[in-house]
Formats: sequence, structure tokens, C-alpha cells
Amino acid sequence: LTNYMCVCSRTKMVFFLMFIEIKASPAHSTAALIVDEPEETDPWDLPELKDAGVPWSALDTKGKVLRVLISVGKLILLLGFLYMFVCSLDILSSAFQLVGGKTAGDIFQDNEILSNPLAGLVIGVLVTLLVQSSSTSSSIVVSMVSSGLLTVQVAVPIIMGTNIGTSVTNTLVAMTQAGERNTFRRAFAGATVHDFFNWLSVLVLLPLEVASGYLFVVTKLITDSFEIQSGEAPDLLNVITDPLTESIIELDASVISGIATDDPEAKNKSLIKRWCQTFTNTTLMNVTVPGPENCTSPSLCWVDGNYTFTLKNISQIYNIKKCTHLFVDVNLSDMAVGLILLALSLLVLCSCLILIVKLLNSMLKGQVAVVIKKVLNTNFPFPFGWVTGYIAILVGAGMTFIVQSSSVFTSAITPLVGIGVISIERAYPLCLGSNIGTTTTAILAAMASPGETLADALQIALVHFLFNISGIILWYPIPFTRVPIRLAKGLGNITGKYRWFAVVYIICCFFVLPLLIFALSLAGWKVLVGVGVPLLIMLIIIIVINILQKRKPGWLPAVLRSWDFLPLWAHSLAPCDKAVGVLIAKCCCCCKCCQAASDDQEDRAEQLENNKTTHTAVYDNHAMSVENEAEDGMKIELNILKMTTL
Repeated sequence: LTNYMCVCSRTKMVFFLMFIEIKASPAHSTAALIVDEPEETDPWDLPELKDAGVPWSALDTKGKVLRVLISVGKLILLLGFLYMFVCSLDILSSAFQLVGGKTAGDIFQDNEILSNPLAGLVIGVLVTLLVQSSSTSSSIVVSMVSSGLLTVQVAVPIIMGTNIGTSVTNTLVAMTQAGERNTFRRAFAGATVHDFFNWLSVLVLLPLEVASGYLFVVTKLITDSFEIQSGEAPDLLNVITDPLTESIIELDASVISGIATDDPEAKNKSLIKRWCQTFTNTTLMNVTVPGPENCTSPSLCWVDGNYTFTLKNISQIYNIKKCTHLFVDVNLSDMAVGLILLALSLLVLCSCLILIVKLLNSMLKGQVAVVIKKVLNTNFPFPFGWVTGYIAILVGAGMTFIVQSSSVFTSAITPLVGIGVISIERAYPLCLGSNIGTTTTAILAAMASPGETLADALQIALVHFLFNISGIILWYPIPFTRVPIRLAKGLGNITGKYRWFAVVYIICCFFVLPLLIFALSLAGWKVLVGVGVPLLIMLIIIIVINILQKRKPGWLPAVLRSWDFLPLWAHSLAPCDKAVGVLIAKCCCCCKCCQAASDDQEDRAEQLENNKTTHTAVYDNHAMSVENEAEDGMKIELNILKMTTL
């Protein structure tokens, strides 16, 4: 009994000491558990770009000089990569025009289809996707209006479509940042905020234009009220980029416009410009015509037997100077040259973008990052905070006017949004400003038109300008109406979790949806209304239920307070994500199997050669040949086991 009591007391003492040790240990205390628990961070907060290097104050003179030289070198490299990035975008546009330019001209040629507003909208989207330039597609529309093939009213929906089509470039640029989830989330949201603004503006303004002719009437009043003289469109960024791009390829832009205006000579003409300097000589000559009705005038018409003659101005083009670009003497079709340029420009574009992001990440650290982020994302003090957004719109318009391309400007700020230098709230007004900037360039280009086509060309450019101004009035002044930011963040959250969904979005938003609308509009208004209206009502109901589920769930029946009553695939992307993961795994497995099979074939060939050598050397030794055969059988079984395991 005494021994038992001693053991118990010792056990109690051990437990007591263990309790004191645990209680004294800060790692196991309640306070430590609360402190060490990671806090949930907002994925849309801008990350801190920390400087991991040696502080400036800790450097000696040599180190400071070296750091300055490295920073200057990085800045020069950054400017060089930006230059190559802009040039590759220009070459990409030329490549798309070579691949699909004539198709775009043929699409514009069907005037009956263009008279349908929805079909005109979709054609504007698809043609801009084909040529990757809203300026090119707008110039085609201007030439068709000038030649009388289209009226300005019919051209208004096409101009709206070009506004949508040009926003795909920065969405594709955002795909290059899919490596890191949070970076991709911000970059894709920063790119698609432009898409949502354009689609929502069309959703409101296209029905308004069809019902009232708002854009046409206002722009007609402007063009009739002012005496606008012809001028010349300025060349700003093109002065810097043209020497490089024109040394690679030069296109004859009049060919696409000629196909659209049904010029028979343009259909058989190449888009690649061969002669850069030509001379046109116009002379009055006697020509034979089928009959007197084909004469230029009755006074200049006479008949000699079975022939009818008249006087006409005949223009002859003399080639003076040949172009000097790389493809001037290449005997390849436009499609082949376009595909070559498309592959090369995409390679240079992606490489430059990746290098630009790497350089920005290395440069924007420490105090530099703090200053830049404060300048770009800080609002003016109260009560002038609302002015900051409008200044950002003016900055976006000015920068786009300088680079003369909204695609270039929005594609340049997309990686900055991704790495966290610019917030999406600041990127939104910059994108709105770029929409205005690209229309001012079009207005100046229209003012360079000849006198007889100046009014129509200018009115179409003003339609584009007024469309974007109206969209800004709808979706920016009141913070509650900035719906594109909320939609872009929602899409960014989805693509951050399921990165494959970005590809689905691009295909559906820019190809499947426009083609579906186009097919329904061709089938007639009855089919369009019969199919489109129920789908639209269903979409509105789903949106309203989603809003009520988040804000006022008590207003809904118990069943509709969540979508759990539906199958999982109907309200979650998780099953699709699993299917995509399995598909990718199978593709990778097939690649590995092919590689393993090729390796096995090589091993078997080596084994056969070794066996031949061995059998030749020891053909008279039966025991050794039997032993070698057994080894070969073991190796084959091991290979089979490897393949089965794979």
C-alpha cells in the first residue's frame, strides 16, 4: 500500500509539472492561438511590392552608382520592350487583315443583312475580330457610306459592334498572366471591365437607337450646325513605329474597302503592297461602248456602223518605286503570309509582355512602388474626390490619342492591374477614356476625307464618339451605376478559381453569342423574339433571385433561398472543373505513354543489337544463349510492368 501511494504521488507530480510546462508555453496558450491565426485578406487588395534588396542608405558610393546604372538599364529595356510590344500589335493587326480581310469585305457586301440592326451589330463585332482593328473596320463603313452603299442609320449598329470587337485584344493579353491565381484574377478583371462596359452600353443604347434614332439625329444636327473644314489626321506614335513595321509588311488598305464596295478589280488583288510610289495619268480617250445609253453624254457620242464611241477619262497607273518590306518579292498567298506573321507577332507579343511584367516587378519595389501607387490610386481630398475619376478619363483619352489605338493602351495597363500597381477602380475610368481617345482619332481621320464625303464620314465618327459619351453617362457618374466593375470582379473571382473558364468566356462572349444572335436575326423577327425574349426573361429572373439570396433571403420561399435543389452541375463549376482536370490528365498521360512507348522501342532496338552481337560471339555456347534468352524475357516483363503502372 505504501509503495502504491508513492507511485501515485509521483504520477501526480509528473502530471502537475507537465501542466505547468504547457501552461507556461506561449505556443500553446489561447492568446498565441488567436494571434497566430491567419487573417482573411481581400483578394482585390493591392499587394505590397516589398523591396528585398539592400536599402539605399546602406550602400557605398560604388553600390549606389551600380544601382543607378542598373535602374537606367532596366528603364531602357522596358522602353525597348514596350516599343516591340506596340509594333507586334501593329503586325498582329496586319496579319489578321491578311488572313480575314477579304472575308471581312465580303461580309460587308451583303446590304440586306446589314439593314437588320442586330445583324449589323454582330457583323461589326466579327469583322473587328477578324482584322483586329476598329479603325480598319470603321474605315470600311465610312467608305461604304461615302459610296452610297450604306446609309448612316444602317451604319450606326455596325459602329457599336466595332466598339465591342476591339476589346478582345486586352482580354487575350490577360491570358498571359494565368500563372499566378491572384495576378490572373486582377488582370482578367481589369481587361473584362472594358468588355462589360461595351456590352452593357449596347444593351441600352441599341434599342434606344432603333426606337428613336437618338445617335443619328444628334450627330446630324452637329454636322449641319458647324462649318467643318477638311484637315489632316496627325501621325504621332506611327512616326516611331512605322520604320520597323513597314520594313516587315505593308498592306494596301484600299483592297478591303474595294471588295466591300463591290469593285471587281479588288477581288483579285493582293493585300500586300508591292509598289509604294505610283503615278496616275488620266487622259480623255475614245472608247467603244455597247450602245448610246452607255455614253458619257449625248454630245460626246457617235455611231460608226455597228460601233458606238464616246469620250471617257481613262486612268493609267504607272509603278515608280517598289516597296522594301520583307514580303515584297515572296511568292506566297495572302493567307500564308498572314499565318506566318500571326505566329511571329503572337510570339513576340507574349514574350515582350512577360518580360515587361518581370521588369516592372523588379523595378516597382520599395519607395518607388509606394509613390507610383499613391499617384495612380489616391483620390483628391474631400470634397473633390469625385474629380479624380474624370481626370483619369482625360488621361486615358490623351494617352490613347498619343498611341492612336485603344487596344495598345488597354493592353499596356492590363499587366499593371495584374501585378497590383493600378487598382481595377482606377483602370475602369482609364478604359473609358481610351474609348473616347480612339474616337477623337477617327474624327480627325474623317476630317481628312474629301469634301464630297466629309459630312457622312464625320457623322459616323461622331456617332462613335457620342455612343461612348452616352455609355459613360450611363455607367460611371453615380458609384451605384458602376456595374461593370462589380461584374468584372465576379468574373475575376471565377477565373481565379477555375482558370480554364477564361477560355470559355472568350469563346462564348466573342464568337458563340454573336453568331447565335446573328443566326436568330437572319431567321426573322418572329424567331428572334420567340427565342430571345424567354431567354432574356429567364436571365432577369435568375439575376433577381441571386440578388435577393444575398441581400433579402427572407423575401424568398425556403426552396429558393439557395440553388441546392438543382443538380450540382447546374449551379457550380466544380463538376466541370473535375472533368477538365481528368481531360488534361488523360492528355498528359497519352503524351507520357507515347514518350514511354518511343523510349521502349529504342530500348528494344538496343537490346536486339546487343542480342545479335552476343549470339554471334557465343553461338556455340548453348547454356549462355539460354541464359541470355531468360534475361531478355525478364526485361520484356519489366517493360510490360512499367507500361501497366503508367
